[in-house]
Amino acid sequence: LKSVQTACGLFVIRAFSPQGLRPALAGVQTACALFVLLLLIAIPAQAGTLSIIGRDTWAEVKQVFDGDTFRTVDGEKVRLLGINAPEVAHGAERGEPLGIRAKLFLQGLIKGKLVRLKQDQEKRDTYGRLLSQVYLRDGAWVNGAMIAEGLALVYTFAPNLHFAGDLLRLERKARNQKLGIWKTNRFRVLQATSIGNHHIGQFRLVQGKVSRTDKNGYGFRLSALNISIPRKYRVYFSQPPNIRKGQQLLVRGAIRISKGKLFLALHSPFDLEIIR
Repeated sequence: LKSVQTACGLFVIRAFSPQGLRPALAGVQTACALFVLLLLIAIPAQAGTLSIIGRDTWAEVKQVFDGDTFRTVDGEKVRLLGINAPEVAHGAERGEPLGIRAKLFLQGLIKGKLVRLKQDQEKRDTYGRLLSQVYLRDGAWVNGAMIAEGLALVYTFAPNLHFAGDLLRLERKARNQKLGIWKTNRFRVLQATSIGNHHIGQFRLVQGKVSRTDKNGYGFRLSALNISIPRKYRVYFSQPPNIRKGQQLLVRGAIRISKGKLFLALHSPFDLEIIR
């Protein structure tokens, strides 16, 4: 960059006479500034740095913890935004099916490499991790690759929903082909009629027929599973979803219990798919 500035200065001195230098100088300085800015945008950060360009950053990956979390050489902990990979074992807590495979796949993609991190509306989660869409230097989309391989599912973080539609399209293809996690009992799509107390606490995809709808339009039932859209998340829905009795739906979320009834809360329109 110093050589660029020097060249710009020499160009000014040689190209203009003293009488015409002042008006010409302003134009050349502007052109040089634009040229330097373009160079900054075109050249990624050196390895070992976290360089911010707009909402994107470049960073080198030091350690991969699991299929959706890693640390950069600068100590920044990054969470792949919009996806959730199977858990690996933590102490006494057992890992989930394909957790190690997901970790190794992500490790092979990014460890030791310079990656581009792109944020959405909210930059960090409640744990302080940087929420990011991750790209390799050749433009390959890491979050999408995890979903396409069947090594993660779509997990929305409202209001960070910009990439949810693209991720869902990749997930549907992986689900239909029963790739990776989609052929395991832990992650396969559940039928609403088979939901039981042993599913409490699990994040699941559940399919079933609507047996009842609430008058306010923000709740319905799939067999014994009560589906609701909590008030604080209704802002992400342009209007109450048009749900009718008898429709076949697929929903995603954590299965909870309250007053002896099973519940699942929708946090965004992407948590609800109308099958027919």
